[in-house]
Amino acid sequence: MTSYTAPLDDLKFVIQHMVDFDQIQEKSANENLSWDVVEAVFEEAAKISSQVLAPLNGTGDQQGSRIVEGKVVTPDGWKDAFKEITEGGWVGLGCSETYGGQGFPEVVAGAVSEMFQSANLAFSLWPLLNQGAGDALLRHGSDALKETYLPKLFSGEWTGTMNLTEPQAGSDLAAVRTKAVPNGDHYLISGSKIFISYGDHDMCDNIVHLVLARTPDAPEGVKGISLFVVPKMLVNDDGSLGQANDLRCVSLEHKLGIHASPTCVMAYGDQGGAVGYLIGEENRGLEYMFVMMNKARFEVGMQGVSIAERAYQQALAYAKERVQGVPFNGKPGDTIINHPDVRRLLMHMKCQIQAMRALTYWGGAQLDLAHYESNDTRKQTYQATAEFLTPVIKAWCTERGSEMTSLGIQVHGGLGFVEETGAAQFYRDARIITIYEGTTAIQANDFIFRKTLRDGGATAHRLLSFWQEEVQAITEPTLQENKAKVVCALSHCKTALDLVIERAKSNPAKIASTAVAYLDVWGYVMGGYLMLKATTIAKKQLQDGADNPAFLKSKIACCDFYITHILPQGEASLNTVMDGTDAVWGLSNDQF
Repeated sequence: MTSYTAPLDDLKFVIQHMVDFDQIQEKSANENLSWDVVEAVFEEAAKISSQVLAPLNGTGDQQGSRIVEGKVVTPDGWKDAFKEITEGGWVGLGCSETYGGQGFPEVVAGAVSEMFQSANLAFSLWPLLNQGAGDALLRHGSDALKETYLPKLFSGEWTGTMNLTEPQAGSDLAAVRTKAVPNGDHYLISGSKIFISYGDHDMCDNIVHLVLARTPDAPEGVKGISLFVVPKMLVNDDGSLGQANDLRCVSLEHKLGIHASPTCVMAYGDQGGAVGYLIGEENRGLEYMFVMMNKARFEVGMQGVSIAERAYQQALAYAKERVQGVPFNGKPGDTIINHPDVRRLLMHMKCQIQAMRALTYWGGAQLDLAHYESNDTRKQTYQATAEFLTPVIKAWCTERGSEMTSLGIQVHGGLGFVEETGAAQFYRDARIITIYEGTTAIQANDFIFRKTLRDGGATAHRLLSFWQEEVQAITEPTLQENKAKVVCALSHCKTALDLVIERAKSNPAKIASTAVAYLDVWGYVMGGYLMLKATTIAKKQLQDGADNPAFLKSKIACCDFYITHILPQGEASLNTVMDGTDAVWGLSNDQF
């Protein structure tokens, strides 16, 4: 397995020039949010990623987390890395300053998250859980809960989890059966939860579980779910740790990938009931948990970028070293990067990753602009944009991330299929990201029924108009051919949008058959729009005599490749939306 080097040139280019970072700086009124400070944060995060986290990635995969004498033990080096991350203040980078966070914008924290997750995906899951649990408590918890738990979560001294699903429920949270019985100032929680990332481990003294459960008189379905804080160790009034709560990790899941991340089966209340504290009001738990879930969905989309970047770096290093055959127009001894199809695979990976990164960062910037905006109308517009983009970021970027890790194995050929090179680990690790925090189909249905149809397509039409105006304003002569292709691609989004709105009037359930294709239209086209925007900026900087011409020329070349090789997949997805619905139902159940 190769080392990891953070792609700082592209990361900084996107944030500084493509996502309205000047507006974020201005609206935040944070005097410390200078570009020099942000660059310093990125440089330090890059060092930690390459020097601390990346070296543990392969060994962590080989060792895995395990249960020893009833306790979950993480791989060698995990606890030292945990200490370095927490002492450096990295967990609370984007968290509220009121409770000990550093208050950086989401787009800055997200870029650091990309680096950490590229370096070591299995390790970097727990900081995301802390941030998500903290967001839910910050929005909906009582002052007492906030004061007790948020400083510890944001510092990383304690870790957090989200306990949603159960053996019988899967993604159907209406089937949750865990019970919460009132008992004085708290509730007694009993039941079991599955797939709980970092549900137990040996890196810190306490774990703050956010648990979905039903009170005795709760209505059926999702309207009867409440949300509770259930700490592993009870907390005394003075903030010190008290006795152990009535909960335990029953077993660890044996997974395809992310072996080092302990994915736990949790049991609550074996000895009479785990102490839990209600967050907000009863029966509004799913609403509250969605704060954490939406944060997680954005971050999982970022994981698609991260794991793809790591797989690309691995494949590129191999292609520059491996000698096999004689390339067309080449000579004996040339490495395989000179073979046309290996070059195509590497270009596909590099350009797809750049589009994914631009999309995720642009989405993160919309969250920041919504957070800092004082004008209610503009705030709602930014928020609507961020919510519209979230399922696309989560689903499209994770599917592409999984695809890029597969291409990485292809570059290696047969050696990619064996574990020694390390390419296989990225492929295995990536497979979960299209599933957890809502499968691709769940994201696609959310995108089509909630994000598109709920407002009658208003947000979608507004975004399309904005992008079309930006693209039409491009006057650079050398970009006119690519401009025309992106204009055409944007019309594909409009066609798909109008078709979905029309079909929803007569048979809304039927359009779910091509919901993933509908989401893919938007993903590929937004990628094309952003790549063209990057090229426009790069050309202007070259004309102005920028000091990084090699990087800027590579951005232009990547745009050309994306628009000719990748963007056409948006039109193919549109064809599926238009003509593919009936084909899904072409067989009866008995014919499968």
